Amino acid sequence: MEDKRILYVSSEVVPYLAENEVSMMSYDVPKMINDQGGQIRIFMPRYGNINERRHQLHEVIRLSGMNLVVNDVDMPLIIKVASIPKERIQVYFIDNDEYFKRKATFSDEEGALFPDNDERAIFFAKGVVETVKKLNWVPDIIHVHGWLAALLPVYMKHYYKNDALFSETKIVSSIYNQSFEGELDKNFSSKIQFDGVPQDAIEALSSPTFENLMKVSVAHSDGVIIASPELSSGLTKFIETSEKPFLPFAPKDAFAEAYTNFYKKLL
Repeated sequence: MEDKRILYVSSEVVPYLAENEVSMMSYDVPKMINDQGGQIRIFMPRYGNINERRHQLHEVIRLSGMNLVVNDVDMPLIIKVASIPKERIQVYFIDNDEYFKRKATFSDEEGALFPDNDERAIFFAKGVVETVKKLNWVPDIIHVHGWLAALLPVYMKHYYKNDALFSETKIVSSIYNQSFEGELDKNFSSKIQFDGVPQDAIEALSSPTFENLMKVSVAHSDGVIIASPELSSGLTKFIETSEKPFLPFAPKDAFAEAYTNFYKKLL
């Protein structure tokens, strides 16, 4: 994968957040491509429970200062950056005080999902793409991890479909079983439609469950990776019948070759 540009967009990345399936693969896969001589960038949200001082985050003034519209409200975009020690890997953080200042990732102390997780997902997707445009860095592949990042394929295929910068970019989604209970905001679908995404493209989000969000993400991707050893039967069947190129689960000792070959096939 030498000199190929791959953009990793994840809801969680080690070492900035605790280790779990999503956060660890969101580190291991970019590191693997970096070691192969690929050019990579990682984007994640700047949650309030990330220790900025310890991880040496700093604001990138030339990239910050944009406003993104979410459901007809202007929200300021702040971009921060840090480097993963010893790896020479840059991580960009999408930040906004309203959405990401709270000291938790997805839910409050009682375990209840934050009511604005839907808007946070919209803001994150648009924030990533707008920042990449400002960097003028054209990825060959965008690889998405975690449900908070799952709208990125939707926005790439609709909101940014006429953007020449991404005309050759392929989108890969890794699907994990790390989900959430219940549903996101019932107006999630209409907030996405506000950005010109047709209602029939996100029909499943009329019931915004984890599984339906993943189905919408798969439907807008160019390739799919099953990233957990066990997915729900409904999601597995949806992926297998989606007519998208997909990679079955590869264990940690075998993922490097499997993922590299999958990338090459897509390109």
